Amino acid sequence: MLDELIRKTIREMVGGGGPPVAFLTPKGDRGLFGPESIAWKVHADFISMMIGGISSLILQALHPQALAGVWDHSSFREDLKGRLGRTAFFIAATTYGSAEMANNIIEKVNQIHTKITGFDEFGKPYSATDPHLLSWVHLTETRSFMRAYEDYRKEKINPQDKDQYFMEMSILGERMGAKDLPSTYAGTNEAIKSYIPELYFGERAQSILDLLENFPSNLSAKPFIKLISRAGVLNLPDWVYPMIKKPTPSYLERFAVKRSIDLIAIPVREALKDGVAAHSLRRVYG
Repeated sequence: MLDELIRKTIREMVGGGGPPVAFLTPKGDRGLFGPESIAWKVHADFISMMIGGISSLILQALHPQALAGVWDHSSFREDLKGRLGRTAFFIAATTYGSAEMANNIIEKVNQIHTKITGFDEFGKPYSATDPHLLSWVHLTETRSFMRAYEDYRKEKINPQDKDQYFMEMSILGERMGAKDLPSTYAGTNEAIKSYIPELYFGERAQSILDLLENFPSNLSAKPFIKLISRAGVLNLPDWVYPMIKKPTPSYLERFAVKRSIDLIAIPVREALKDGVAAHSLRRVYG
């Protein structure tokens, strides 16, 4: 009964249906990365992926041109759950899907990007195929996922494996149109900082932050979703807080949120143990 309540709460946040049977075939297909990859390990943890997803969306909203693409061409503000659900499926399909599933969704998203053009809030033209903007999206996502995994998984990951993750993900990022991506954790953090002069926190970015901090949900799901959203804000780099006009979180607040996440993570991970990663493992090994 608890497992079903948890699954219902997660569907409330990102959508989704029943067991991911599409990931069971074709037998023996290793997909883009394979079970030994660090991407399989990191992306298997729903809790840290949701936390990382929230923080990456906040970071992405700080770039006026990246935000304009979402603002002009997405139902993000009216259908946050749908946006998160599509992003979650893209990550699942490219990480765990068969080679055909992964290649199909990469091609589909790349085709959609060719139609996303316009002008940002300063009148500067943008295109979703711009490698500079695609790199920003990639860098903020991978950094956010790894940072959340580091903070909210008791299973530690060594420096070599961290760098391996960024090397693996750079392959995917470059297939999406990004260029010259770093292949290390340190390099990713430095690359993100190089964008700081381009960032801007105005009314548009504020509205995205407000939406993510006050995630629309029903009453039963609200406490869980509120906690995940708060953890997502705490997952930001420290240099971001002055920019978004928020105090740098204290050690005590970080500790309290981490302990709360640790407690809810136990039943959530149990409820989701037969998810996409488990199904994909059965596909590879039979």
